[in-house]
Amino acid sequence: MSDINDKLVKMRDGLVAVSTAVQAIADQPAPMANWSNIQGTPTSLQGYGITNAFDGDYENLFNKPASFSGSYNDLTDQPSPLKAHINDRELSGNKIHGGLITLFKSVGVTDTATATQLLVDDTGITTDNVDANTISAHTVTGALNVQGLLTVERLEVTELSVDVRNERSSSLEFIPNSGSTIAGKGLLWRDSDTYTKQLVWHENPDRIFSTENIDLSAGKHFSIGTIPVLTEEALGVTVVNSSLQSTGVLNSLEVNGNVTIDQFIFWESESNRLGIGTDAPNAALSIVSLDAEFIVEPEGASIKMGAWTNNDLDIITDDQTRLSIKANGVIQAGTSEAPIAVVKVFGQLGIGVNNIDADVTLSTSGPVKLDGRKMQSGATAPSAGIYALGDIVWNSNPRPTGYVGWICTRGGTPGTWKAFGSISS
Repeated sequence: MSDINDKLVKMRDGLVAVSTAVQAIADQPAPMANWSNIQGTPTSLQGYGITNAFDGDYENLFNKPASFSGSYNDLTDQPSPLKAHINDRELSGNKIHGGLITLFKSVGVTDTATATQLLVDDTGITTDNVDANTISAHTVTGALNVQGLLTVERLEVTELSVDVRNERSSSLEFIPNSGSTIAGKGLLWRDSDTYTKQLVWHENPDRIFSTENIDLSAGKHFSIGTIPVLTEEALGVTVVNSSLQSTGVLNSLEVNGNVTIDQFIFWESESNRLGIGTDAPNAALSIVSLDAEFIVEPEGASIKMGAWTNNDLDIITDDQTRLSIKANGVIQAGTSEAPIAVVKVFGQLGIGVNNIDADVTLSTSGPVKLDGRKMQSGATAPSAGIYALGDIVWNSNPRPTGYVGWICTRGGTPGTWKAFGSISS
């Protein structure tokens, strides 16, 4: 390149000298003689006495100079570099072809590279490193690797795959495309081995949908309108309706309104009745089977307990009937199949009486039967009724010289009666 510069300098100097000479000649007044009027003009250099004129063949030259090697260093009296002798904007771009320009600088470009950094060909521009403050309205095709901070005012992507920490000072927004909605937009975790995990927006009804469990940290809770509705240990106090079908151990459960347990136990809050096996209890407590209903009903000053239906009521211990109240009102202690019942009364026993004298333990308002013998009281021996041998009528109006009572000596209607127990006068 330096040889070209030197040659260009010499060429320029020669052209300047020729131009100066031509100008000087041109400034001289032209001769008035007409060349065609001059006689005997020579037609060759020899005609002017020049016998050793150059015939155009370099090899026929005398004292031929050594050929130029092409190296700037082989030049004698090397001229200064071309840049020192070319005025601004004097070198046309078509004068440079295939050469190397170093330390190139213009208003918009400064080249200080020591190796190739930019390749321009028909496919485009290729470079290993771009340091730019602003890149406007460009499309990047293929992979783009950014190492460092990338500041973006607005980022629109079709698919985003990241495995880095995201730091934001503003909210993450999902904006629908023209004519579409945000349904189905959200966060996706793609797993080629299983399925895509989702946390996305769904419609009809509007909701946030997750394919995975939501695991809160210990001590945190779910809330609605800032009011906690579910913690790791309890439902919120505002939760009054629920369709729970299975729970663990419930402590201090408070319920307002009706309660149904397994479609078997029913609480009626309006009537304050509890039904077991029925949703229509007939008392404060009703226990119902297919054939019978047992009730407990505190009613006023008394408490009802027994069979609401036409069934016997048995009181049992050790799976044995100890006391049976028949549907017709008969009270039976023990059974005929196992006559082992023992009835003990520690106190007074009254039958058919409202008041029992304090000095008696048994009081009845009618006859009693003892070991198959009936005993009753009366003013005379019976004149009607059926009696058996040995039945006794105690005299209800005993007098001196009278009798203690009468005894049946032959059964019948009324049978034969004899006085016994003479009373002295």
